[in-house]
Amino acid sequence: MDTFDQYYKKYDFWYEKNKWAYLSELEALKEFIPEDKRGIEIGVGTGRFAVPLNISLGIDPSKKMLEIARQRGVNTRWGFGEDLPFLNATFDYVAIIITICFADDPLKVLRESKRVLKDEGEIILGVIDKDSFLGKFYQTKESIFYQQANFFSVKELEALLIKIGFNDFVYCQALFQFPDEMKSIERPREGYGEGGFVVIKAGKS
Repeated sequence: MDTFDQYYKKYDFWYEKNKWAYLSELEALKEFIPEDKRGIEIGVGTGRFAVPLNISLGIDPSKKMLEIARQRGVNTRWGFGEDLPFLNATFDYVAIIITICFADDPLKVLRESKRVLKDEGEIILGVIDKDSFLGKFYQTKESIFYQQANFFSVKELEALLIKIGFNDFVYCQALFQFPDEMKSIERPREGYGEGGFVVIKAGKS
């Protein structure tokens, strides 16, 4: 995570530079993020998603990013998704947005997410689909951040979630063109397979 501490300003500026892509991702996430329940974002970063989605609590291993998230009003905790400092059955939902592709042990992050979820709780993942046009581009692009990413396809993540006991999957997608080509907010669509950004929601069984 040294990269994120070193280039945290560059990371945060991406959302300004690619405003329409960012706002389109938010529209897709809003389809599934509950408004009136207790949740946490794992990999909260600078709070770019937590703040507009009203996720009051976030955890991240980058102290530089947490400083910005805290300034934006997020209740932050330093830590890793593989070892969450919370009791069992604490949250109504867990949001993991982009972060899973940077996790050292993605399956452990998902197991920890399930542990801290209440019965009937939900996990909400926002990912760049490895099989999409955008995922394929990012896998070849030279990037400070994505060169260390381990991208997943929707089916690969679904298989991991099923393996540890999640079910009732629903999907939403956004980003139907490259972020730097977008001129307005795109409306999200159900399912996956067209958009570069996919939101996956599943329930704890």
